[in-house]
Amino acid sequence: ALLCAHTSVLAMAEWGAQQSAELLQHLGFPAGRAPCQSTLHRLFRKLDGRALATALCASFGETALPTGRGSQGVAIDGKAQRGRCQYDPAGPPVHSLAAFCHEQGVVLASEPIAPGTDKQEAELTVAPALLDAVDWHGRVLTGDALFCQRHLCQQVLDAGGDYLLLVKANQPRLAWAIELLFDPPSETPPLLDQREAGSIDQGHGRTAEVRHLVASTDLTEYLDWPGLAQVFRVERTWWEKGEQKRQVRHGITSLPPEFGTAQRLLALKRGHWSIENRLHRNKDVSFGEDASLIHQGQGPLVCTVLRDAALSLLHRAGCSRIASRLRYHSRHPAEAVALLLWPGSTRA
Repeated sequence: ALLCAHTSVLAMAEWGAQQSAELLQHLGFPAGRAPCQSTLHRLFRKLDGRALATALCASFGETALPTGRGSQGVAIDGKAQRGRCQYDPAGPPVHSLAAFCHEQGVVLASEPIAPGTDKQEAELTVAPALLDAVDWHGRVLTGDALFCQRHLCQQVLDAGGDYLLLVKANQPRLAWAIELLFDPPSETPPLLDQREAGSIDQGHGRTAEVRHLVASTDLTEYLDWPGLAQVFRVERTWWEKGEQKRQVRHGITSLPPEFGTAQRLLALKRGHWSIENRLHRNKDVSFGEDASLIHQGQGPLVCTVLRDAALSLLHRAGCSRIASRLRYHSRHPAEAVALLLWPGSTRA
């Protein structure tokens, strides 16, 4: 039903009631009758959302295997559902942390976050469990500065993976050393190792968005950080509404230069935001997650796991225009069922 743009529980039940007995049999309903709205509500409320996430994400992880060291980026980020706030304005929104593969566009792991805790503290608390659910061989953890933590970097390294993370004030000594390396006093000698890459993009109301990355191994022996192989600086400039804007970020990675070229580091840095553009935004815009009114028991978590799975199916099939594909499925429900049961038999 989600693959056919029926996003509420009522719409799901109505979609099932409209399907042929043959199609429903393919979905596991031999009597040719789909569950009603109240049955779906009871089911979602009582299901184990964490177990469901583990089972679904494991199936996608098996089909999105990397080909070599650093060949896949995996972004981690948290997302909230704010629809339940109208039922409990004093309570926090339902919140979960997800691991999203840049290249494949699939959710590799998802971990719910307990309500009643600070958002950033809560994400750090469940991050080890999320990382433990991912096979890190050939993969690179990407994240914002919140996840630049020694124990998380060491956990990924111990699991056979790598990391590429931004560095900000939460790691003051690390941030100071990297900033000093790339913006030294005028009398300081030039870098011993300096490799550069750049890109130019347009869109989103901006013209000529320019990114320039500089990577170096000069601090590798100086900084005491697990597995550190390179540091980098990314400068982004763009024009917006007639005004030029500039942003500078610094980061670290465990990828050595032979695997983490400047161009690859730039691609991983930019690829991190696919979790916002391809996952979080699509869940809100195409699946109405932030407006969802489901609020009892495991219902909110179960539904966000199902939305993750629907998007993973679409991305794995090569779909890039999600809303358009959902409209197509709404007119051709058998295509959605084929995508679910026999993914290799459909064309995006």
